[in-house]
Amino acid sequence: MSKPAGATSKPYVCPLCEAGCGLLVDLEGGRPVGVRPHEADSFSAGYVCPKGLEILNLDADPDRIRTPLKKDADGTFSPIGWDDALALAGERLSAIRAEHGADANAVYFGTVGVHKHGAGLVRGALIAALGTKNVYGASSQDTGARFVTCSAMYGSAFSIAVPDLERTDYLMCIGANPLASNGSLMTAPDVRGRLRAILDRGGRIVVVDPRRTETAKMASEFVSIVPGTDAAFLLAMLKVLVDAGRVRRDRLAAQGTGFEAIEAKLSAFAPQRVAAWTGIDAETIERLALELADAPTSVVYSRMGPGNAEHSTASCYAVELLNAALGRLDAPGGAMFPTPAIDLTRLARLTKADGFGRYTSRVRSLPEVVGELPSTTLADEIETEGEGQVRGLVTFAGNPVQSVPNGRRIARALEKLDFMVSVDIYLNETTRHADLVLPPAPALADDHVDLFFGNMRVRNGVRWVPEVIERGPDERLDWEILSALTKRLGGGPTAMPAVDKALAALGIEVTPDAVAQFALRTGPYGDRFLPFGKGLNKKKLLAMAGGVDLGPLVPSLDRRVFFSGGVRFAPEALLGAVDAVAAAIAAEPSGALRLIGRRHLRSNNSWMHNLPGLVSGRPRDALLVHPDDAARLGLADGERARMRSRIHEGEVRVEISDEVRPGVVSLPHGYGHGAVRDHQAVAGALSGVCANDWIDDEAVEPISGQSILNGVRVEVEPIRIALPRSTP
Repeated sequence: MSKPAGATSKPYVCPLCEAGCGLLVDLEGGRPVGVRPHEADSFSAGYVCPKGLEILNLDADPDRIRTPLKKDADGTFSPIGWDDALALAGERLSAIRAEHGADANAVYFGTVGVHKHGAGLVRGALIAALGTKNVYGASSQDTGARFVTCSAMYGSAFSIAVPDLERTDYLMCIGANPLASNGSLMTAPDVRGRLRAILDRGGRIVVVDPRRTETAKMASEFVSIVPGTDAAFLLAMLKVLVDAGRVRRDRLAAQGTGFEAIEAKLSAFAPQRVAAWTGIDAETIERLALELADAPTSVVYSRMGPGNAEHSTASCYAVELLNAALGRLDAPGGAMFPTPAIDLTRLARLTKADGFGRYTSRVRSLPEVVGELPSTTLADEIETEGEGQVRGLVTFAGNPVQSVPNGRRIARALEKLDFMVSVDIYLNETTRHADLVLPPAPALADDHVDLFFGNMRVRNGVRWVPEVIERGPDERLDWEILSALTKRLGGGPTAMPAVDKALAALGIEVTPDAVAQFALRTGPYGDRFLPFGKGLNKKKLLAMAGGVDLGPLVPSLDRRVFFSGGVRFAPEALLGAVDAVAAAIAAEPSGALRLIGRRHLRSNNSWMHNLPGLVSGRPRDALLVHPDDAARLGLADGERARMRSRIHEGEVRVEISDEVRPGVVSLPHGYGHGAVRDHQAVAGALSGVCANDWIDDEAVEPISGQSILNGVRVEVEPIRIALPRSTP
């Protein structure tokens, strides 16, 4: 791709997924006319996925909302001015709070909120202004169990160790498909290139998954596993290491305490005992464990598969234990903690947006994690009468009707609210229920600083790029909308009222820009604190069009553990999760099919299906069924079938594929947009159904409240059309 003649170019960072690839946006007369990879970006170095190349089409989408909308009495929407819209939102939410208490209002934050630093830094102020504990978000669908594990072991949910891809000799990838996700809780543009480099230097990649994914197809070895049994597999490998005397006890003793307590529980996880349950024979379990120990460097990485299955917390815990027992925790080539320029753990702990289990939900007593309650109980809180019943709702860049289990129930519950306001660019399955929809300006009209995902990078570095385009006179940035709403609710610029009062007395204005600048300058590379001698500040970064590379990951456990005795290898809550796995192994196995999800490089959850460039080509919405199961059930390739779970039954299109193991079926997340075909023409015309319609909202992992999205028991049968009876 080359720059058009006569155009100027500006750097940007793609905000559409975790990788954050560098872009160059070409402009003519201040108007963007093209986008291409930024070869000089310090992190992505010229890589960009198909989503990033569609960012201009996202901004130009004719179905994108451009002005605030208010729902009329007949259910249609009409434009409303910003001042009137914000006044109405503040008035209605304040009235609900005054009459029914603070918890009568709730807020839901979608994933996009952590991709935009401004919105991420303002969300705490909005929550404080509402005064509610009814905060929900996407994390309980995919990261809750990891947050609980890290919080219990290291003292912060955001002390997340990532694979040191640049130096590892052996990567075991469990229930993750980074070639489709671009890395997840492992921020790594051009994952394919980084994995290829492992193989090219003679390393080894083993993928353990119920489906032969895109990542599995390029790996050295693929190991097929029964969904939801990852914790048993990992703990069985740990037992192999203990029995073989291959545990690095010197490093364990230097890093923390309590390993003996988990060691005492490993008798339940002998490889011969878990083999049938996991679908992996004992010899393979033993071989893989010893390969990890024998490799010069090695690391175990897991993500969505184990992270939102039945024993998600135990699975995440077992990954951390295995890396530590191998001596790979905080070691080059192993699982290492980034040294971010803006330290998320510091910000989270300062604003008390860290930890878990500090309170529970009203109806089902489900636990809080990093300040959010499990989204599966949002419908309960709306439908169940009594003190604290949710009557008002704010959603930000989220679509829980599509992304939370049993979304059909959530859709019905939203109609019972007294008032709902959504900050979003589309009328989607969720926002169509809102009384007000407030659209943010295009992403290119805002600057970008690596905030959240700087804490998960596989190589240290930071970028701060200015806005590419000027916003229109009637456009507002997402954080400005949240700030304006916060003020209408009587709140201040931070989540700490005492700090707000002091700042007001001093006449100091607090904006996300000011907070980010302060965090950068006082961070490990900032010009107020110089152990690395970089002296970074906003001005310097803006002058570096592609950001600055700060080198490979370095040992930093001492800065990522917040307990006086070091790592806690045996927190009581996590030991309980291990006991639950041991009990499950002893139970009678179910003969039902197990439903798992899948994702595609061109898709991002549920919100990018209205762009023709990302949904064109072969349909990707079918239910994958193994040939053996298809023959047994009488299913035919390309035909319709009926799938049934405890809460739902509906039609799906079958694709017969040996990518999935026998007993497993796979359906992608985020499809099924028929309800919004009047608002999103392209998405509404797509085939497919919403996988989460079959996911049971009552089934959660009890320690983290994590939704159980993988390994869901279902039944599938062919749809038989009765022929008319002939007359004699």
